[in-house]
Amino acid sequence: MSQQDRIQLGKTLWAIADDLRGSMNADDFRDYMLAFLFLRYLSDNYEEAAQKELGPDWPAQDEDDRRSPLAVLYEQNPADSEVFENLMRRKVHYVIKPEYLWSSIAEQARTQSNEMLRTLQQGFRFIENESFSSNFQGLFSEISLDSEKLGKNYRQRNNKLCTIIQKISEGLAEFPPERDLLGDAYEYLIGQFAAGSGKKAGEFYTPQQISAILSGIVSLDSQDPASGKKKALRQVLDFACGSGS
Repeated sequence: MSQQDRIQLGKTLWAIADDLRGSMNADDFRDYMLAFLFLRYLSDNYEEAAQKELGPDWPAQDEDDRRSPLAVLYEQNPADSEVFENLMRRKVHYVIKPEYLWSSIAEQARTQSNEMLRTLQQGFRFIENESFSSNFQGLFSEISLDSEKLGKNYRQRNNKLCTIIQKISEGLAEFPPERDLLGDAYEYLIGQFAAGSGKKAGEFYTPQQISAILSGIVSLDSQDPASGKKKALRQVLDFACGSGS
């Protein structure tokens, strides 16, 4: 995909964010937007790895079946779900149950399910606490799905989140499902939010060029000109002191 297309996806998502946040503070809405994009990223990575592992056993579906293929797998092989999850923990180091995958959440949002908010809450808790050890603990701590900023009661909050997730899903559907593309969109949004109110709050965005340099340093063979090869690189300084891209 061209750089122009990558930028266009970022602009599409930024327009959605600008349109949907309403009276919500931009910094607050940023946390919701980025959390949902990260859930999409984790889900895509997990399903891609699962399909690779299952090979010809990957479930076939009817055209009108909008469930995740993993939901079909769990339904057809309930006794094997624990074995499958243990395999995925070894392969990709985390597990997401079918009902908590982005595709499942997005389908509930599309149909305006009254259970969408509860499912999302359960999914975030599962990913943080049970997905794999404590690797994702606090991952979604920046957002509160019970916040009155989303609505005064459960119904209003559920409807608001359904709208946000549905619009994000529709915006992403216009582009190829590439994980790197999601990363670019994520990075673009961080930059846009930082250019707005983020800097006023003392938060700064690390430009891609600096992140590329830092990534290069980390991926080097840890040679120290003065003392030779190191066993490990213990730390790297982000000169921009900002959010890594």
